[in-house]
Amino acid sequence: MTGLPPDAGLVARLRAAGCVFAEDEAALLLGQDVDADALEALVVRRCAGEPLETVLGWAQFAGLRVHVAPGVFVPRTRTELLVDLVDALLDGGGGSAGADGATVADDAQRPVVVDLCCGTGAVGAAVAARHPSAVVHATDVDPAAVACARRNLPPDRVHAGDLFAALPGALRGRVDVLVANAPYVPTDAIATMPPEAREHEARVALDGGADGLAVHRRIVAHVRPWLAAGGAVVIEAGLRQAPTTARLLEAHGFVATVHRDDARDGTAVVGRLPRGAA
Repeated sequence: MTGLPPDAGLVARLRAAGCVFAEDEAALLLGQDVDADALEALVVRRCAGEPLETVLGWAQFAGLRVHVAPGVFVPRTRTELLVDLVDALLDGGGGSAGADGATVADDAQRPVVVDLCCGTGAVGAAVAARHPSAVVHATDVDPAAVACARRNLPPDRVHAGDLFAALPGALRGRVDVLVANAPYVPTDAIATMPPEAREHEARVALDGGADGLAVHRRIVAHVRPWLAAGGAVVIEAGLRQAPTTARLLEAHGFVATVHRDDARDGTAVVGRLPRGAA
């Protein structure tokens, strides 16, 4: 690389390390407001296989720049489908949301959204940005994820704990939309994931049990007491898993639909409680 301009040299190093989009990554790294030594430290981390987002400290997601920390699940583009689905539910009059997204003066009338298994809190942050009137809470069992999410959401609305055990009791029966990007990779398939994921993200954020649906089953089995009348659940799933997740929801009284976004390679299941369902 002797004699190459600094940016060309960086691109060559990244390409040699296996970075498919080396030119784009080089531009992002060079755009960091750091001195030469700090930049070199970032490049070394990236060439060693650390996800670009944790090297940079942020990720682009649904039009936002969200804080990302080492070891925390990095938000994927496919998960933007969840935000779009929550958006449609709120704009369509799900729960107590207003169609125009205007701020509601009475807290009791504001829509409540819970981002379960929130990771960085990216989904919750994107929902809050689109719906300033919504009261968004988030939970995660991983302390590193909770600390990260508290930089993307109001800290007092990010709760540490296992699924619903983390939620304030005052939310019981008040949640209009619960959204979850819960772990859904089958345990045996984790070894086949890209090294960036399996070596740099917490296993608890990836491992969905033998068939990938262990956490989905727990969510579906325990969510109803937390939902408001006509409330909804939005769960990311694998393309092959989604029909099973839909059947789980239907078995618990939800009307379930599978949504597919081919452009972003995203799949999600929406379960809605019929109005008047207890």
